Amino acid sequence: MDWNYQQPVKIIFGNGKLSELKEVITQLGETDGILICSRSFRKSGLADKVIAEADGLLTAVYSDVSPNPEVSEVDACAELMRENGSKFVVALGGGSVMDLAKAAATIATVDESIRLYHGTGEALPETFLPLIAVPTTSGTGSEVTSVSVLSDHATGKKAPIFSPNFFPAYAVVDPELTYTCPPTVTACSGIDVLCQSIEGYWSVNHQPICDALAIHAAKLVFEYLQLAYTNPYDTTAREKMAEASVIAGLAFALPKTTSSHAVSYPLTNLYGIPHGEACGLTIDYFAKVNAQLETDGRVTAFAKALGFADAAAMAEAITALKKQIGLRTDLVGLDLSDAQVDELVQLSHHPNLDNNPVKITDDILYDLFGTLTKKDMYVEQP
Repeated sequence: MDWNYQQPVKIIFGNGKLSELKEVITQLGETDGILICSRSFRKSGLADKVIAEADGLLTAVYSDVSPNPEVSEVDACAELMRENGSKFVVALGGGSVMDLAKAAATIATVDESIRLYHGTGEALPETFLPLIAVPTTSGTGSEVTSVSVLSDHATGKKAPIFSPNFFPAYAVVDPELTYTCPPTVTACSGIDVLCQSIEGYWSVNHQPICDALAIHAAKLVFEYLQLAYTNPYDTTAREKMAEASVIAGLAFALPKTTSSHAVSYPLTNLYGIPHGEACGLTIDYFAKVNAQLETDGRVTAFAKALGFADAAAMAEAITALKKQIGLRTDLVGLDLSDAQVDELVQLSHHPNLDNNPVKITDDILYDLFGTLTKKDMYVEQP
């Protein structure tokens, strides 16, 4: 077995670590940075707190970030960076903020639109501004990955861009920043952590270091996600979910995700289902299908490593967990037509599907959506 492992991000983890932000920025050796965050953090005062911690080193703020960041927002942020003469970036938030920040930090150096690189396969320029990632959710793992997932409303496209540029220079992971996450965000981001762990292990690109990380992160989610959801100020639960998030990010950063993430993109694009919830919607189904069709036993081995009898038992535990934290377990409420299901099947053929341990056919996808909609689905023969 041949494999490589690289993780260039310096991770600074612990309660209260936000107070070390100025020291981290000083290590970059740059001034005149830009803070990228959500509008809610401008209103809540958290953005002001971060600016104060930076002690004059942050001289601009961009906060027009959508839950599914759009290419026009990346371009607008990059233009502000150019106008401000920004030399580095601090991204404060969840995956949406970090995805936008990563892309803008590169585009700002070349005065181009991110549209030139979104879903086109074109390699990004090699120049970029250094990024400090400060996650406020325990979910995406974006603080340690080289991917930016963006949407283009004009074309209806949502696609990831991969680039070594996108690895942050530093990840400042302070679990205390997750205390004020609404329960829904805790649930959606937490189930995303579980999907990242499982899919990173399943991926055809798997390798032993990431395997070990995936098992560690998944165990933490099963033990602590419900507690963090029901008791958001539980210090241990929040700390362990923050740990699970960053470890899961390390687990899938190189192997990449698989079937559940592939199917999640059209569910989010077409029906507005939050990314983590959309991934979690199908992960239990794919656990059973992959275990039934696999030839090397890795899916079953992963379930057993977590203490389950087999993949089916793990799938049942995932379903139960989703119910406990208020996440959807089907699509019945959308009342999807056959034509809409056809569209979902076709759009699920995302490149991530190629990472899945078994081939996912249209028949499997129709069975999946039939299960989720409680309808009899079939593939029409020519």
